[in-house]
Amino acid sequence: MSEDFQIVAIDGGAASGKSSTARGVAAAANFLHVDTGSHYRALTLRALTEGLSPQKGTALDRFLAGLRFETEVRGQCACLRLNGDVPDAADIRSDAVNAAVSDFAALPAVRDAVRAYQRDQAAVARKHGFKGLVMEGRDIGTVIFPEADLKIFLEADASTRAARRKDEGQTDTIDNRDRIDSTRATAPLTAAPDAVRIDNSNIPLDGVVAEVLRLLQQRAPGSYANVSAASACSERNRPR
Repeated sequence: MSEDFQIVAIDGGAASGKSSTARGVAAAANFLHVDTGSHYRALTLRALTEGLSPQKGTALDRFLAGLRFETEVRGQCACLRLNGDVPDAADIRSDAVNAAVSDFAALPAVRDAVRAYQRDQAAVARKHGFKGLVMEGRDIGTVIFPEADLKIFLEADASTRAARRKDEGQTDTIDNRDRIDSTRATAPLTAAPDAVRIDNSNIPLDGVVAEVLRLLQQRAPGSYANVSAASACSERNRPR
């Protein structure tokens, strides 16, 4: 990538701090933030609404073929508009979606359906005048943007991640989601060989964001010298 436009890939398991870290980096560095987990959640919600189960078959193939992916930029967030609608954040984090999203996301046909759209978010960021793109998920540094300027793999211990989900009022079965995501045949959750691994179990959010910005500054000297992780993360103290 060119120095005037940077791509940061942030991967990690459930409740590893991807979203809060990516939002903090986006706010500090004027990047567009893309949460690819919300893409799979939106697709899962729509599939469940249409009575589909996470299994291969002609009904699912027809469903995927009928999807239209568009982007609505809200502030620094790229929101997926699926067949004309941006789903409500609470709806895509319902218990039903939590229980099914990893199974849907494990299907090669589902990942094929969203791959080109996700890669196109770099063009969306450029079009809207952002200095870069920070994309979070489980296969960003390995599949979607293997050429990313900076790859981060976030980790946290099991008790910390469970506490984060409890604080959010969610009922994810984190171990089961990680097992499905890590063992699926297509685009499994894994750290890219050149990713920087950060364990944020005991690091405040602004510290994690500051480290990502420091690494970004190393790759684009002078471009991010005046950004502030503290101001970007003032609303939270710990990654989620």
